[in-house]
Amino acid sequence: MKTNDVTTWGKVDDYVTERLIPYDEVLEQVLLANREAGLPEIDVSPAQGKLLNVIARIKGAKRILEIGTLGGYSTIWMARAIGPEGKLISLELDPFHAQVAKSNVALAGLEDRVEIRVGDALVQLEQLAKEKAEPFDLVFIDADKPSNPNYMKWALQFSRPGTVVISDNVIRDGEVIDHHSTDPRVQGIRKFMDMLSGEPAISGTAIQTVGSKGYDGFYIGIVQ
Repeated sequence: MKTNDVTTWGKVDDYVTERLIPYDEVLEQVLLANREAGLPEIDVSPAQGKLLNVIARIKGAKRILEIGTLGGYSTIWMARAIGPEGKLISLELDPFHAQVAKSNVALAGLEDRVEIRVGDALVQLEQLAKEKAEPFDLVFIDADKPSNPNYMKWALQFSRPGTVVISDNVIRDGEVIDHHSTDPRVQGIRKFMDMLSGEPAISGTAIQTVGSKGYDGFYIGIVQ
């Protein structure tokens, strides 16, 4: 069996989910609602969602900033980790996606701890700065990749020493090493990596991942 067989990756994800992630009717209904609404199927996988949940719990996060909501699947995973006294702010460009996400968050019974803001994320981040938002314990970046460098700048602004910053889709089938790529998403990630290589305020690494979502990876860093 080839280790780079996409079918194998999916089967292993299924195995991990079956063994380590108990069936969750709410999360299954959320994914179904996203499909029925016609949202792109680019949510994190169950194993990745559980990873975000575990990291948030290890950190003891009470304030989370999510850049890119989609249908709220990852939002719910993280919001469950912060407890009823926690606060998660999620930024979503598309009003329809935000509407679906709000419905899903309500289904999960998490309206009291989740706020979904609609509009361009960079504009929303500026607004948070005007509101003098308190630092966040965890920032999850999962939106348009060309803006990743700017999102990271804002993440650092809303952080304090010990804040964890995670960014999804930073390997992109290995295309991140292709400096000739004309894909703006790849170039956005490359600029993001270049920025991080000279940024003393945060220390982190990128981890390659394979699974039901294909070949990609996460950046995980901690603010110093």
